[in-house]
Order: sequence, then C-alpha cells, then structure tokens
Amino acid sequence: MIIMPAVDIKNGKCVQLVQGKPGTEQIVLDNPAEVALEWEEKGASVLHVIDLGGALEEGGNISVVEEILKKVSVPVQMGGGIRSMDDATRLLDMGVERIILGTLAIENPETVELLSSEFGSERIMVALDSKDSQVVVRGWTEKTAQTAPQLGKIMEEKGASGILFTNVDHEGLLGGFKVEPLLELLEAVDIPVVYSGGVSTLEDLAVLSQTGAYGVVIGSALYKGTLNLEDALNYEKK
Repeated sequence: MIIMPAVDIKNGKCVQLVQGKPGTEQIVLDNPAEVALEWEEKGASVLHVIDLGGALEEGGNISVVEEILKKVSVPVQMGGGIRSMDDATRLLDMGVERIILGTLAIENPETVELLSSEFGSERIMVALDSKDSQVVVRGWTEKTAQTAPQLGKIMEEKGASGILFTNVDHEGLLGGFKVEPLLELLEAVDIPVVYSGGVSTLEDLAVLSQTGAYGVVIGSALYKGTLNLEDALNYEKK
C-alpha cells in the first residue's frame, strides 16, 4: 500500500481544508515546493498534488506545480482544475507522472480513452469523489446521479489505470472513515484504487491495508501531527 502525502495548493500556498470547503483552511504554509521536498526527504515515494484553486475555479496554481516538479525527484500525481484536453496535455508534457481527471472524465469519458491512448494508460487516473454515496464534481459542489462503482466500471473500460476514491463525508475531519464504500468500489473494478478521506491514525492504515487498496492519500493528519509519516510508511514496506 503506497503512502501518498497530500500537497493541496490554493492561492499559491499549501493548505488543508475541511471537506474541500473554501474558508475552512486549517493549515496554511507559504511554500508548497518546500513542503513537497520535506515529504520526499522523509521517505515519500509518491506525492499527491492537488490544485484546489483550479478545482474550485478560483484560478490555477500551475506555476507552483512547476516549482514542485523542479524541486522533487519522486513521481508526482496531480489533479484539480483539469478541465480540457489541453490542460491535461500541458501537465503531462510538464512532467507530472500521472494526472487525476475528475469532472472532465465524468462529463466526457471519451477524454480518458483519448489521453490513455496518447500518453499511456498508466499516466491517467480518474477521481471518483463520493458524498452521500453519490459521485460529486466541480470541486465537490455538484452531485451526479451515479455511484462510484458504476462510474468506476466505465472509467476502467475507457482505459484509466487507476481510481482515486475520496470519501468527502470524512475528508479533513480526522475522524476515521467507513470502509464499506471503498470495499464496494474495489469489488466493482480490477484496476488499482487509491483511497483518500479521514485517514488519521495507524489503526486507519491497518484497516486499509486489509482491503486491497493500492494506496492511500494522507493530508490533514500529517500536517496536524496526529499521524507520523515515518510510522505510516511501515505499511508501505509491508
């Protein structure tokens, strides 16, 4: 199970929000590139970078992403605000190892097929963000009529190499999570699933390590110190 520290960017700073809602910033750090480098130096093998400004349509932080790519040597997977084929192509050409498509993929699944064909499926991941058991889009502000397992099957057929599953009901709350929605998604698809949302203790990681999840994104818990990256990485070694 790969441990992926989150570097969420908003207004050029590294932040942590509660359930993705603007104005709920709990952590604000001035230099996201330095934060990313620190996680690498502590042992992270992959970094999970999200352009929250892009996702919330407040303006992107692409220059900050460029700084991160120059600063670190480990692979970076990145999502947030990728609204067009041009956006996706730019990031892949820039050196992002794997892009995470959300709204674009769900509203136009053919883009997953096109990008997988052009750049290789291993570089295309789809975000399925679930709130009240329904997938949400546009920075978690709009509900769709579909569930994560339903959309997961479609994205797998279109060539996505993996799914980032975020349980928005638990995101940023440091209160644990319900494992059943993840298990339902894992049952529905054969491609790797990375989990995000509410992971705050080593006990949470122990539960996830038994599910078959490929990886886990950890944000607030690392920044608030309720979870230590070095301890979390023990689950990666197993």
